[in-house]
Amino acid sequence: MFARATRPLQRALAPLGDRILIRKAVVETQTAGGILLPTDSAKESNEGTVVAVGPGLRDVSGVLHSPTLKAGDSVLLPKYGGTEIEIGDEKLNLFREDDILGKFD
Repeated sequence: MFARATRPLQRALAPLGDRILIRKAVVETQTAGGILLPTDSAKESNEGTVVAVGPGLRDVSGVLHSPTLKAGDSVLLPKYGGTEIEIGDEKLNLFREDDILGKFD
């Protein structure tokens, strides 16, 4: 009657407005000297990579203001804020462009 999917379907997310989809950087648990750090002492990373960018916001007169970031940019994130979402088995964060603190060169 109905065929079952053999694997879960992957969904794609396109941010709306001035929202930016970000993958946070993985916190390293080993120092440059090879010392392993306990995972409970590792702090959450405040750096990330832009995965997708919304089209921007329109002002009162209807002019579209495009975001300054693009996919692949490395950014500095605030300690708190954003919305954590899960797509498949991957955790991503959704931020407004105003919430992002800076862009790394």
